[in-house]
Formats: sequence, C-alpha cells, structure tokens
Amino acid sequence: MEKSEVPNERFRELVEPIRDLFYAYGLKNLSMDDISHRLGISKKTLYTFVKNKEELLEKIFLLEDDRLMMMSEEMDKLKINAIEKLLKISQLVNEEMKRINPMIRFEMQKYYTQLYETFVERKRRNVFEGMKINMLQGISEKIYRDDINVDLVATIYLNSFIELHNSDVCKILDINFIQLFEVLFENHIRAISTPLGLAYFESRKKEIIEFINTTKK
Repeated sequence: MEKSEVPNERFRELVEPIRDLFYAYGLKNLSMDDISHRLGISKKTLYTFVKNKEELLEKIFLLEDDRLMMMSEEMDKLKINAIEKLLKISQLVNEEMKRINPMIRFEMQKYYTQLYETFVERKRRNVFEGMKINMLQGISEKIYRDDINVDLVATIYLNSFIELHNSDVCKILDINFIQLFEVLFENHIRAISTPLGLAYFESRKKEIIEFINTTKK
C-alpha cells in the first residue's frame, strides 16, 4: 500500500479540525483566511505547511488515507480468520466513505477534478490490495476456495461496495444501507467459501449481523 510523506507534526494536529471545517462549510465557501481565523492561527503559519488550498486538501486526504491504512494494518495483526477480518475491513471502509459528505465529493469533482480522481484511484488501489491479501489468507486457511480468480473477485466486491454508496438503491427499495451491506457481504462469502468456510459463517452469522448493526450509526 502507498503511504504519503510524513508531514510536520504540527500540521498533523491541524488536520482533523481543518477537515471538520471543510465538512461543515464546504470547500468553496472556506478561504485560507477563514481557516486560519477559525483555527486561531495566523495565515502565515498556515502557509508554512502548504502554498494554497489545493495543496492543503491534497495533504489532508493523503493523511486520511494513511490513517485508514494504519487501521487496516492493525487489523492484520489480529489473530482472526479471513472472514472476520473482511467484515471488519468492510465496516472500516464503509465508515470512511460515510465520513465524506456528498457535498464535499461534489465540490471535489467540480473544482478539484484531478486531485479528486487521484484521491479516488489511490483509495481504490489500496483497498483492492487489502482485499487480495484477505482472500489469500482465506485460501491458506482453507475457508476460501483455491480456484477463485483473486484479482477478479476483489474487483467485483470492491466495485459493488462503491456502487452501493453511489446509487439510489436504498431509496428505490426503501431500505437502509446496512440491510444492503448484509446481503452484499453474505453473498460474497457464500460465493467464495469452501464448505469449511460456509460452516464457520453459518456458526457466526447471528453475531456477524449483530456486529454490522451495532456499527450502523
């Protein structure tokens, strides 16, 4: 997985409040003057970290990506099988996608197109690599089938996951995203699991669904 260059520690401390400002007011409505004023720092101090708002956004999103990857790496250290790990990773990515206000996504696409496309492609690539690792783990544990095309299956699951966030399926069917995610996750597991994996999933299905629902808020 790709990681960004390590930024100034002081800038790291500012990332979350700056991100929250963008989420609250949008990208276009906030100038560098507004940001420095609301953070209680001088504009000169802000410009020691970045040269303009576009670079500020780029660094914020890079650090957000790194935060997600570090959390994913921590999950890799857990002594749990691939099915449990995929559930936790899927929930992590789901929470990350929900954090991005639709208004922010729209403004990024409209006013910072190249930056947005780079950000999306980097995130997709990192999540894709994580899913490949998960499937190889499951195959080695004999709970995923060893005849699956790992790259293809990872691509299908990732694209389905993203499409659920970007579509109006929930509105059309009058269901919430959690219900949709339950079906996506279960269908994916049933499609790639061995009898051993299916038996494990069935034994844990109730707890897995409860976990999905406790993380929906």
